[in-house]
Amino acid sequence: MKRKKRQECPSIPGWLVSFGDLMSLLLTFFILLYAMSTVDVTKAIKFLSYFQGEPKFKPLQVSVVPPIIPFATDVAKKIRKRIERLLPPHAFQLSVTTRYVMVRIFNDILFYDESYILTKEAKASLRELAKTLRSIQQEGEFRIRVQGHVKRGTPNPWVLSIKRAEAVAFFLMNEGLDPSLFFITGYGDTRPLYTWNNPLLTRRNDRVEIYIEIVKVKRFYEGRAQ
Repeated sequence: MKRKKRQECPSIPGWLVSFGDLMSLLLTFFILLYAMSTVDVTKAIKFLSYFQGEPKFKPLQVSVVPPIIPFATDVAKKIRKRIERLLPPHAFQLSVTTRYVMVRIFNDILFYDESYILTKEAKASLRELAKTLRSIQQEGEFRIRVQGHVKRGTPNPWVLSIKRAEAVAFFLMNEGLDPSLFFITGYGDTRPLYTWNNPLLTRRNDRVEIYIEIVKVKRFYEGRAQ
């Protein structure tokens, strides 16, 4: 009887070959990722320079330039820093663009009820605003536009709005600002912030807005926020 030839080495399953190839590819992939993540930029540039015909390799020089703060943004930061120490957050708002800084102060804080007489809090905050504006006169030229607004239903809205704007402007002038910088306007009740029939919101239509309009920034201004 013929003997069956004994198999020297049993064959491996077919799936194991594919699995081994897959593991080899994954290992190669991770080695490439590691090599790319730890590349030496200086050596890489030196290597590339050989193909560009450069006789000598010169390392790149990188300088860090401090961020440039726009003049209007700098002014707004200075104003906020002074006013927020005197007024609660709900009493004022600041808005800034490249052309102007707008300071909005609501009449709950600014004036006594139904009058154009400045409160003590208003005088203190306007005094700080005047200090800020005097300090930036060497850094840029600007105009100051003061606008008065009242809520609907206020008696003599046009008269009261202009008198409130005048009260704010004259106080700033008395604090040392040049009167030729000022433009004074009263809009009565024609430009409300809120039109909903809500007493808490419509009350905030009573306000004075002070626009510091940037005319020119001096060359030596470096944009340092203080």
